[in-house]
Amino acid sequence: MRVEIWSDIACPWCYVGKARFEKALDAFPHRGEVEVVHRSFELDPGRAKGDVQPVLKMLTKKYGMSEAQAQAGEENLGTQAAAEGLAYRTRDRDHGNTFDMHRLLHFAKERGRQDELIGLLYKANFAEERTVFNDDERLVELAVAAGLDADASREVLADPKAYADEVRADEREAAELGANGVPFFVLDRKYGVSGAQPAEVFAQALTQAWGERPPLKLIQDGAADAEACGPDGCAVPQP
Repeated sequence: MRVEIWSDIACPWCYVGKARFEKALDAFPHRGEVEVVHRSFELDPGRAKGDVQPVLKMLTKKYGMSEAQAQAGEENLGTQAAAEGLAYRTRDRDHGNTFDMHRLLHFAKERGRQDELIGLLYKANFAEERTVFNDDERLVELAVAAGLDADASREVLADPKAYADEVRADEREAAELGANGVPFFVLDRKYGVSGAQPAEVFAQALTQAWGERPPLKLIQDGAADAEACGPDGCAVPQP
C-alpha cells in the first residue's frame, strides 16, 4: 500500500502531522508493506528566495492578527509539538521560500533518502537556531546528514531547473486531488486525510484502506501444477 503525503517544510502542522501519522504507522500490523512518499506543496510559492522574514512578522501581515495573537498561536503549536515528542522554537524562527528544499527532496527520493532528509529539514526549521532559508550550504549540510553526497546536492541547488518540473507536477496533482492545504495524506489513491489528525484517525484510515485492497487475481491460462518453490522446497523436474 502506498501513502502519499503532500506537505511543506514551512508548515508547522505538517511537522506535527508527520509525527502523528508515524505513530499510527509504527503500530500498524502491515507496516513493512506500506510505502510512504513525500510530495511537494508550497504554502508561499510567490515569495522570492531572498525574502526571509521572522515568522511573527509574516503571520501578522498575512492574517491581520496582532503580534500577541501570533505569539499565542506559536505557543499553542509548541505545546502540540511537545505532546508528540517534538522540539519547537516558539520565538525567533524565520519564514521563506521552500522551493529549493522541495527540489532537494526529489533528488533525495531518487537516492532513497527522502524520509531522512525531510525529517532533518523539519527539525532544522522548527527546532534549531540556524535558518534553513536562503542558505544553500545549510541545506547541503542537512543533505549530507541524510546520507546524500555533498557535491551532488550542491549541484542540484545551483541549478534552478533541477527537479523543478517534479515539484510543479506534485503541486498540480495536489490541486487536481482537491488539496488546498497541507498536510494532505492520500492512501492508495482511494482515501484522503486532511490535516494533522490524531494518530487514532490515521490508524483507522490505514486499517480501512488496507482492508479494502482488492484480492490478487491469478491468471488461469497456465498449468495449475507448474513447477514452483515453497516452504517445503522446490519441485524436482520429472523426466
